[in-house]
Amino acid sequence: MRYLWWLTRRQPWRVLRGSLLGTAWMIGLSARPYLIARAVDDGLRGRDTGALAFWVAAIVVAGVALSFLGTMRHRTMTFIREDAKARSAEVLLRHLSRIGSVLPRRVASGEVSTIGGSDIDWTAQVLTLTGPGVGAVAAYGVIAVVLWSISPMLAVCVLVGVPAVGLVVGPLLRRLERAESIYRRQQGALTARSGDIVAGLRVLAGVGGRGLFASRYAARSQELRAEGYRVGAVISWIDAATVAIPGLFLAAVVWLTARMAVTGDVTIGELVAVYGYVATLIVPVWFLLEGSHQLIRGRVAARRIIGLLTVTADDVGGPGRRWSAPVPEARQPEALAVPAGPADLYDPVTGLTVRAGRLTGVAADDPAAAVALADRLGRYVVGDTTWGGVPLAGIALDEVRTRILVADHDSYLFAGTLRDILRAGAADGDDPVHAAVRAASAEDVVDALPSGLDTPIDSRARNLSGGQRQRVRLARAVLAEPEVLILVDPTSAVDAHTEARIAERLRVARAGRTTVLIATSPLLLGRADLVAHLSGGRITATGNHADLLDSDAGYRHLVARGSDDPDPEPADTEGAYR
Repeated sequence: MRYLWWLTRRQPWRVLRGSLLGTAWMIGLSARPYLIARAVDDGLRGRDTGALAFWVAAIVVAGVALSFLGTMRHRTMTFIREDAKARSAEVLLRHLSRIGSVLPRRVASGEVSTIGGSDIDWTAQVLTLTGPGVGAVAAYGVIAVVLWSISPMLAVCVLVGVPAVGLVVGPLLRRLERAESIYRRQQGALTARSGDIVAGLRVLAGVGGRGLFASRYAARSQELRAEGYRVGAVISWIDAATVAIPGLFLAAVVWLTARMAVTGDVTIGELVAVYGYVATLIVPVWFLLEGSHQLIRGRVAARRIIGLLTVTADDVGGPGRRWSAPVPEARQPEALAVPAGPADLYDPVTGLTVRAGRLTGVAADDPAAAVALADRLGRYVVGDTTWGGVPLAGIALDEVRTRILVADHDSYLFAGTLRDILRAGAADGDDPVHAAVRAASAEDVVDALPSGLDTPIDSRARNLSGGQRQRVRLARAVLAEPEVLILVDPTSAVDAHTEARIAERLRVARAGRTTVLIATSPLLLGRADLVAHLSGGRITATGNHADLLDSDAGYRHLVARGSDDPDPEPADTEGAYR
């Protein structure tokens, strides 16, 4: 509700204008029954042609005025809803860009898709209550007062009857909120699963798992459809009640007024006016019930948006901070002084020290521990990591992201030309691009494309092979020229000869700058200045590659790749091993 209130407060004058127009339009609807009653009593019953013409003209003028008010009301409310949509989208996009690679570790892509689509729309729809909703309440009060002037008993019927409609529909609305929450959660999960299946379709087809995953997806789709039917059933009852109950209420009041007309307690014109008042009352009652329905959906949607906004770059692996700011933007603590130049990174969890300006290899026996280490060094997980003696968590996040880059071997590749993909954020000119392509041993990738660097690449680079995509990612990381580059298994999809070239060229390209290679490839580790063996969550040994092969049996077994030769020897200057 605070988020919905925040959306309302972002456009106060427009909301005020919508409320005034909605109120004027709703009250104006009740003016016509009065004009018709006067035309009947003064013109028709009184046989006064002049009075009849006057009241008919008044009815026409009122109709034109109501048309104008209705048009302006609808236009204003459209602006309000569109502003709310754009504002929610802006807040979400800014937040998602701020947390960056943290997002896929905490939230499934399908969840983000549904929140960024339908949930934003539903929160905006709630703001309809600020216009016709306010007007409906005002019109309800005005009609009750007018009916009191005709008959207190009729006014009491209206004052009691309308809340009774809410009491009937209220339990259905609460049931709808529960069903809607379950449905939206399952819809997000199913969307995420479909994205995972599409992304891994080639792999699934290769291992014969496409049919299995398709059947599982179909089963989950059936479950979601059943849940959708439950939501639809509740909505159908609410829609039926929204029409039927006010209709029955109208019939009862008209029947009562007709009996009063027979006994002479009210005039024929007043009978017509009462019918018009109560018929008009159906409009605000419908708006109130529809607004309640929108409020239920909007609360569910806003809850999901808030859940995404509580994911921060500083709380991966734990619960997100509860959103309590007056606007949905996290307040950043005062940043600590950043190291002026190259500095050592220290991870107390594993005991690893990454020396500035050196190429450090990390061989981990547990892939999860290796990824966790990269996350801590790149501040994707907050810990006690220090950079030049300064807590990494206290340094401004923008500064960390600018100077420290964690390059995952499966990071996302956006659509565009190969040049644009590689050069994103880099200086103009192709010389740095060609140098980065050479460092990643990706010249053959460029040569194989029809237009070279100008060749359009699909989203996720699906028109490239796995090894080609990996080298493109590596070239992009090298071209970024960060002060600290952390590469996670950068050559897992390439052959040994290509891997050997990458090892040699990467060392040259990153000379004098801090680079961390998290891998178990002896071709890469053999080119590192220092290698650390990560076993059981701690660094158990450090040294150069050859020394560790001689002194650490666990390291030797880890990097031997299952070879029968427990002590492989260098075979050539590229660092390849037999």
